[in-house]
Amino acid sequence: MGSDETTISDSPHISNSLWARFGKRPFDVVCSGTLILMLSPVYLLTAIAVKATSPGPLLFRQERTGLRGKRFCPAKFRSMRTDHVHDTKETVPLAHPGITPVGRFIRRFKIDELPQLFCVLTGEMSLAGPRPTIPEQTERYNDFEKRRLLVRPGATGLAQVNSPASRPWEERIKYDVYYVQHLSFKLDAMILLKTVLVILLGEERFARPFDKTPYARQAASDSRNQTE
Repeated sequence: MGSDETTISDSPHISNSLWARFGKRPFDVVCSGTLILMLSPVYLLTAIAVKATSPGPLLFRQERTGLRGKRFCPAKFRSMRTDHVHDTKETVPLAHPGITPVGRFIRRFKIDELPQLFCVLTGEMSLAGPRPTIPEQTERYNDFEKRRLLVRPGATGLAQVNSPASRPWEERIKYDVYYVQHLSFKLDAMILLKTVLVILLGEERFARPFDKTPYARQAASDSRNQTE
């Protein structure tokens, strides 16, 4: 695996925009720090609710793969019962019996993900980017899939606002790779704004196949230009 020292312009598969090179990281630091302060009452109330209604640790941690294959352990507010055995291949819908009542609420409104803002602040994650996945999965990536590791993983991402976790992985990876190649302020701003709508209205409302989006047409154009 590579290291964080590789610059973002070292690969033709990464956007070389000014935003990607100079703007994104300062934006992440300022916004994550501000959000942590603003949402501190939500952190406190969630911590009380989780601990008061279900025995077990406050936070759930699981090793994930980040920028250029570097491993880290982001935290989430625990939303499942402690006797639930986690399966790395398992998709956990809101109706899953292992989710606690409080857990169901915080998962529905993505409150369980808020501790990841600290990972954004420290540089292990970004506000927007491909979601971090488990090492067992990234170790099986083909060359196309490995491109999603060329940027910091995100607290939210293009795939998350267009293709929920219930959709096939092959569908979601197309969104992630497109994001890496077209990273820009406009795209990040769209993802962050759409994330708010997804939280309020539900992710299925915005689900659409990659091939039916303008992103697919742009990706096809990029591919033709590379072969000419």
